[in-house]
Amino acid sequence: MTSSSAARNQHLDELRALMASHSPPIHALLIPSEDAHQSEYVSERDKRRQFISGFTGSAGLALITTKEALLWTDGRYFLQATNQLSDRWRLMRMGEDPPVEVWIADNLSDEAVIGIDSWCISVDSAQRYEQAFLKKNQMLFQLSSDLVDEVWKDRPPNDATPVIVHPVEFAGCSVAQKMKQLREKLQHEKASGIIITALDEVAWLYNVRGNDVHYSPVVHSYAIVTLHGAFFYVDKRKVTTEVKNYMSESGIDIREYDMVQLDVSLLASGQLKGSAVNGSLHMEKDINVAEHSKIWIDSNSCCLALYSKLRPDQALMLQSPIALPKAVKNPMELTGLRKAHIRDGAAVVQYLAWLDNQAHKALYTSLKGCHRRQRLSYQPLHASLK
Repeated sequence: MTSSSAARNQHLDELRALMASHSPPIHALLIPSEDAHQSEYVSERDKRRQFISGFTGSAGLALITTKEALLWTDGRYFLQATNQLSDRWRLMRMGEDPPVEVWIADNLSDEAVIGIDSWCISVDSAQRYEQAFLKKNQMLFQLSSDLVDEVWKDRPPNDATPVIVHPVEFAGCSVAQKMKQLREKLQHEKASGIIITALDEVAWLYNVRGNDVHYSPVVHSYAIVTLHGAFFYVDKRKVTTEVKNYMSESGIDIREYDMVQLDVSLLASGQLKGSAVNGSLHMEKDINVAEHSKIWIDSNSCCLALYSKLRPDQALMLQSPIALPKAVKNPMELTGLRKAHIRDGAAVVQYLAWLDNQAHKALYTSLKGCHRRQRLSYQPLHASLK
């Protein structure tokens, strides 16, 4: 047994001890791959499922019971999971084995308590699980803290990489234009506001970028937009003077990242107030506030923790109104796509030419090739092939 396998086995034992001592006792613990924004690709500190299981694939779900440890993943990762999981784990193949909620309903006892970090599960998934658990009167229990974090002693810290303003010359559409279109959709659906949790949607709406997740230009943040205000929830250490001024000019209030849950409660009670955004005030004159009582969420991306702050009859569960406009690229975005493809294509051709020259040399190694490829991807188009 390797030292890493021994450490993971110890973490399993520690986790089961926490489950047993919890009130109420937790009979099974769900550990998703996703973060609080339901992202498939997450930051290092959010890789809880990887930490506890040793499986490094981007998609998967771990289930820890009092006696078993199981991991569900899809066909892309069957071989990888087989190689990475220790003998204390059982691989559950999606499409071949029962889904996790069916397995729980069939194999755990009546009235079993299944724990979950409510920030890391979508409303859709939670409701699907709860429906399956009715079979034996089992309960999906929202934990007040993530138990994995309690055994993850060397969990990476939060990075304070700065938020970056994405210029309108590249975005092709200003925040004011996007907000106006969004508010028109809110008004059409008689909604008073929307909670936006998907990182790419927040980045698109507010024209900001970040470096919080490897290979994804996003920043850990939430957005709430109402008919009369807009809010940006982010670690304020990441907010530069430029970003602060930019948000102020756009009429967007910057709040601490952890304030989003409190503000959702205020939104639900009609008490969330903020700076008025240009172009929003004229809309309010013709709005019957009593008729606009719904709060729009995308149940596929909104986490259970935030949804739980709303009354069931208050949530307007529809696909995000940002998804389609974000997917339809404007002329400036299309130009940017073409330039990026040309640049990336040139880097690939340069690398392949270099690799062809190196293949006959004894000093070539895969690591050397990796470093060369990475260097070329950042060079201008006229870079030398030497």
